[in-house]
Amino acid sequence: MRRTVVTGVGMVPFTTPRLSAPYTTMAAEAVAAALDDAALTLDHVQQAYAGYVYGDSTSGQRALYELGPTGMPIINVNNNCSTGSSALWLARQAVTSGAAECVLAFGFEQMRPGALDAMWEDRPSPFDGFTQVARQAQGSSEAPFAAQLFGGAGAAYAERHGTRPETFAKISVKARQHAANNPYAVFRDPVSVDEVLASPSIHGPLTRLQCCPPTCGAAAAIVTSQDFARRHGLRTDVAITAQSLTTDTPDSFTGSMERLVGFNMAQTAADAVYDQAGIDPRDVDVVELHDCFTSNELLSYEALRLTPEGTAERFIHDGDNTYGGRVVTNPSGGLLSKGHPLGATGLAQCAELTWQLRGEADGRQVEGARVGLQHNIGLGGAAVVTLYEKAS
Repeated sequence: MRRTVVTGVGMVPFTTPRLSAPYTTMAAEAVAAALDDAALTLDHVQQAYAGYVYGDSTSGQRALYELGPTGMPIINVNNNCSTGSSALWLARQAVTSGAAECVLAFGFEQMRPGALDAMWEDRPSPFDGFTQVARQAQGSSEAPFAAQLFGGAGAAYAERHGTRPETFAKISVKARQHAANNPYAVFRDPVSVDEVLASPSIHGPLTRLQCCPPTCGAAAAIVTSQDFARRHGLRTDVAITAQSLTTDTPDSFTGSMERLVGFNMAQTAADAVYDQAGIDPRDVDVVELHDCFTSNELLSYEALRLTPEGTAERFIHDGDNTYGGRVVTNPSGGLLSKGHPLGATGLAQCAELTWQLRGEADGRQVEGARVGLQHNIGLGGAAVVTLYEKAS
């Protein structure tokens, strides 16, 4: 299997729908930044994988043609909120298999204001099974569908472990503290636990300030074989040493709200990645995980084995999820504060971890970071876990 290195990354500042540029502009800028970072031109790229959720077919071609049509294969990818990392997974597969030596993965989203909603109501929903389990477990609700699921998962966890509301709120506070040092983040102003708890209730333990916002943005990564990078004099200091993509199993639909939102998918993918890389979870220095809601960040600490089952509250209150603790989680501010343009999120996580391992993250740099873990999930479902290592 060929060793895959990340030779270039780029992204644009994330923003609210009201202030967004067209997706074509955002995507082209992110790709151009990644190419510049890699010291390559688009002519070097042999394949491209374009990730987006909301848009017409071949939007990936339309966006990349802003930089010039090259005739290369361009594949459009949609895997819900894990779309960006699914594009990265495909790009890495192309390199490790020997099908290509230099591949572009990019993602973008030009979202509308408000909560996510169904676009096609004249056909079966991919969430029919999720709706059935959620209603059996917690009844009906007027809350947005995603908040029902992740809020319900947080409520179930809290009931079992006695988790306090302020524990969930502390995750939002931490997200803003980290985002303050990220020029790409949407929400950089600090909030207090009291302010988070006083914001309008959404579902279960979730309040409005514990839910990621609709966001627009784009991000990109160039992955190459190590041999290609060396032949072209490119950077080889950040490698993807393990990666796993999983989907739902029957366990997802057995009545557990935690499993319904991807806990088992994430844990299975994480275990596979640790095994592939020969890495213990305690060796991870920095994590970018899928904090679409505070409840999912809390659950993900345990799914990714950063802390043992039932100990997430202590992990948070001891500060083990931030600078000076055991593992710095979402130094970018995460989805809660950096924002969550669905197709771009996984590639923005890739960019952040690449900068961290290079030592280029400025005011949010994790000192001595050598191992980074990325976790990105999409309901419906898919979980992608990726492990990055700094070259010795």
